[in-house]
Amino acid sequence: ILKTLNSWFWWENIWMPINVTWAHFVDREGLVFPKPHQLYATIPYAFVLLIIRFFSERYVAIPLAKALGIKNVRRVKPQPNPVLESYFRECSKHPSQSEIQGLAKKCNCTVHLVEKWFRRRRNLEIPTVLRKFQEAFWRFSFYLTSSIAGFIVLYDKPWFYDIWQTWVGYPFQTLLPSQYWYYMAEISFYWSLLFTLGIDNKRKADFLAHVVHHLAAIGLMSGSWCGNYVRLGTLVMFVHDTADFWLEAAKMFNYAHWEKTCNMLFIIFSIAFFITRIILFPFWILRATLYQPTYYSTTPVIAYFLFNGQLLILQGLHLYWGYLIFKILRRFIFLK
Repeated sequence: ILKTLNSWFWWENIWMPINVTWAHFVDREGLVFPKPHQLYATIPYAFVLLIIRFFSERYVAIPLAKALGIKNVRRVKPQPNPVLESYFRECSKHPSQSEIQGLAKKCNCTVHLVEKWFRRRRNLEIPTVLRKFQEAFWRFSFYLTSSIAGFIVLYDKPWFYDIWQTWVGYPFQTLLPSQYWYYMAEISFYWSLLFTLGIDNKRKADFLAHVVHHLAAIGLMSGSWCGNYVRLGTLVMFVHDTADFWLEAAKMFNYAHWEKTCNMLFIIFSIAFFITRIILFPFWILRATLYQPTYYSTTPVIAYFLFNGQLLILQGLHLYWGYLIFKILRRFIFLK
């Protein structure tokens, strides 16, 4: 069954233009092509990033947070109680008064002690400001580094200025070493974010949106790697990263209560977000993926619909986040 599914997945009509086979994707005469098996390396690379994250959060973010005036609040742990712990995990974190009275009888203690135990236990679930600062610092560091690296990778490439060049010579476009490492770093980063979703600060408003975004990003980048849509892929990654580090910087200063700095950074982020995600992405990137391929092939492959479907999902997320950002800006401007 697995062998059959594998043959279906790598069916050339899904990935390749007409009259092109996987045999054409063999390195030759100075041409180097991306290979699907290279994506396995992103998993160990993700763990390398997690190690880098651990040391950067501990030895850079914490001293920086202290310099900005953020203190590490130590929370009091409740006394170990298997009965209350089981109820907290399996039934309710906010028991009613009658439930508290029943638990007090079951544990042979006062109602006041049970209430205090649940209050302390709930507090342990809330991430401290220092913890939020550490996470924001890590994302800021990566997005800033990837934005700079992306600009270095792309600034001297003709397709950075003329997006039609992304299709010239396709699919026989050679893979550059800089493109390889740019892809590996980006895919590994999103894997690392998925690995830590359970322990990172959970965002109630858009937690599901982040999960969908990370999976769509990994799927898109991996698929574009296999189909050698690397030129377009690097443009998509660059457009996404250039706004994000402004948001993480705003969060860091928000946690430090530097309100004016936070406000200024959030306004810069909002401008960058609307330019890159609401203007450039649909009218530059999506135009290149939806419209321009029809000039090079009259028979679009299945991958054309798969990739553009995922890109449209991403654009839907951009509009959703754009709506949230607009609401914050409106409150900021009109309600101070």
